[in-house]
Amino acid sequence: MPLLHTLPLLLAILTISLPAATAADIQSFTVQRQALEEYLQLDGIIEAVQQSTVSAQTSGRVTALPFDVDDSVPAGALIVQLEDSEQQARLKQARAGLAEAQAGLTDSRQQLSRIQSLHDRKLVARQALDQARNQFNAAQARLAQAEASVDEAQKQLDYTRITAPYGGILVERHVELGESVNPGQPLLTGLSLQHLRVVLDLPQQYAGLAREQRRARVTLPNGEELETGEITFYPYADPATHTFRLRMPLTEPDGQLYPGMLVKVSVPVETREALWIPDEALFHRSELRAVFVLDENSHPRLRQIRTGVRNGKLIEVLAGLKAGERIVTRPQSVNGVTESDQESIQ
Repeated sequence: MPLLHTLPLLLAILTISLPAATAADIQSFTVQRQALEEYLQLDGIIEAVQQSTVSAQTSGRVTALPFDVDDSVPAGALIVQLEDSEQQARLKQARAGLAEAQAGLTDSRQQLSRIQSLHDRKLVARQALDQARNQFNAAQARLAQAEASVDEAQKQLDYTRITAPYGGILVERHVELGESVNPGQPLLTGLSLQHLRVVLDLPQQYAGLAREQRRARVTLPNGEELETGEITFYPYADPATHTFRLRMPLTEPDGQLYPGMLVKVSVPVETREALWIPDEALFHRSELRAVFVLDENSHPRLRQIRTGVRNGKLIEVLAGLKAGERIVTRPQSVNGVTESDQESIQ
């Protein structure tokens, strides 16, 4: 006999054959209608918030590469050293020019003071005083130029020592020892594991509610849920896939997350009303899904139901029950039902 034809018969047999249980033996649950928040599950990718490539800011030959790919680099550590003999020579030359400018300024200041004294006693003409003052102003300008030359030479020397802008992992090396580099040439690429985020692409038809809610659940493959911050929406859709890029910061749990890993992201896309029952209240035998409903005399009666989605330890009821009805939370407590009758519903 087909199974669909046997279900009504099975329900009738169970209803007739099961003796009534005492009220003290039965734990009940009142069926409730609550809001159901439906989620769209997508794949998200972990990426580093801080990821950058350092480039050369001066020319020179690579003389030291203290770290290799996959090494952990502390913030401020030397990661590339360039040959600096040319920059050292320029700095010495600039400092010599600065000393000369300082001496010239001192001489012109003294000369201006003497001429000013003579002019006050009307021993020299106004023209001599103006000439001394102009020479003093010119000496001040030469000193400012010399100081700027020293600053520039010092910067060029500093550029030969490239340090890590933040602590992290070295992921790519673009140069080798002995290689000559020019300004703007990439040297190393690194990223930080201290600040991570999740990025994903959301189909445009679900963007509305997700944009209003601005939250999502992020879980690892082992089911562990990660804490995230508020969702950031990119203000445009991808013209090829018609998806919106979403980004959310997260707190790294125990250092087990790395850029490039996949995680599951559940984004709320719809809210609707639904009936819920505990999953342990569901009686499951073969294709039959039913619950024991308590009548006005608190007698359990088996009733077939149609179920929907699962939300944690709750199961949605699509048909067969009404809000306010009481059901048995543990079918095993009903006389005549054994543990073997209650099959797994996972």
